Amino acid sequence: MPGKRLTSQERAQIEVLFGQGLRFSQIAAAIGRDRTTVWREVTRNNAHKGSYVPDGAWHPHGRKLGYVPGRGYPRHWGGAYRWKYSHRHAQDRADQRARRPRDGKLRARRSRTMAPLWHLVRERLAMRWSPVQVARSLRMDFPEQPEHWVSHETIYQAIYYQARGGMREELARQVALRSGRAERRPQSRAASAGRGAKPWIRDLHISTRPAEAADRAVPGHWEGDLIIGARGSSAIITLVERSTRYVMLGALPNSRVSEEVTDVLTGLMRRLPAELRQTLTWDQGSEMAQHARFTLATDCRVFFCDPHAPWQRGSNENTNGLLRQYFPRSSTDFRTISQDELDAVARELNGRPRQTLDWQNPAQRLNQYLVATTT
Repeated sequence: MPGKRLTSQERAQIEVLFGQGLRFSQIAAAIGRDRTTVWREVTRNNAHKGSYVPDGAWHPHGRKLGYVPGRGYPRHWGGAYRWKYSHRHAQDRADQRARRPRDGKLRARRSRTMAPLWHLVRERLAMRWSPVQVARSLRMDFPEQPEHWVSHETIYQAIYYQARGGMREELARQVALRSGRAERRPQSRAASAGRGAKPWIRDLHISTRPAEAADRAVPGHWEGDLIIGARGSSAIITLVERSTRYVMLGALPNSRVSEEVTDVLTGLMRRLPAELRQTLTWDQGSEMAQHARFTLATDCRVFFCDPHAPWQRGSNENTNGLLRQYFPRSSTDFRTISQDELDAVARELNGRPRQTLDWQNPAQRLNQYLVATTT
């Protein structure tokens, strides 16, 4: 069924049929529209005398012609039939008429200031929330105030608009890829697949991990990794709980040898109650060679992923991407960042609403679990 407005294809049909000498009722029947719709279209969007429109069609019976010997003056129809009609010209006129400039919820028209709601959105963008997270959080925080609701696409448009001016550097991190790359970096998953035996893995392959860890049904199962700083000279520990996406970060001010990593991991896990220390999934890096000492200290079992299979720690990989907004690899020296600073970043991440958590944040979801287990 045709829509309420004529399309460019329908206007092209009108032009052809109009030039063939059909009446408006016949044109309307051919394109499946009402006669009045076709008449109104030609009346509103015709090219008048057409001297400034190179293409288009004249109706053969529309204009008064000169004297014809033996016939006199041929009868002409007049009215809307006397004008030239071009579908391109008509589409341009319809598009211009459809524009209704108005102030948006975030972006005012040229030469005006940004709308008041923008300041609320800007505060959340400054906390490195994505536009989708900002849009959903506004609906949850103001359920009875639709004037505070805005779509994520509107937020993106406001960001692009502001990026043309002085806020470009401030908002660049919101509109660029988190990786900073303009295209994918090709990799070979099979490359270096057999770099040698890793005796610390033994029979602790991810395939032996409990089923409850795989389906994310119960909190207490973690994914971990290291984030490396500039020139590979420093690192921090990142931990993500699979069910709630709760994040913990650990500083490694001295080195990332196995003894240091094990000690920091133990300290992070001891912040949690015993029921939240079930398993930890890691890659096959040598920093976890002393995982047995970690398990004895925390009663948290360690399992290892396949080589070159980052999707087996998907939540952790996603979190590491978020952390690169705070710690760019090209310029970050983690030895200058204290544990308190890392805890502040973790609190900010744990306060972000997540679509996978029905727009709750990780801190809320973990708190709900802890409350439920104590009542």
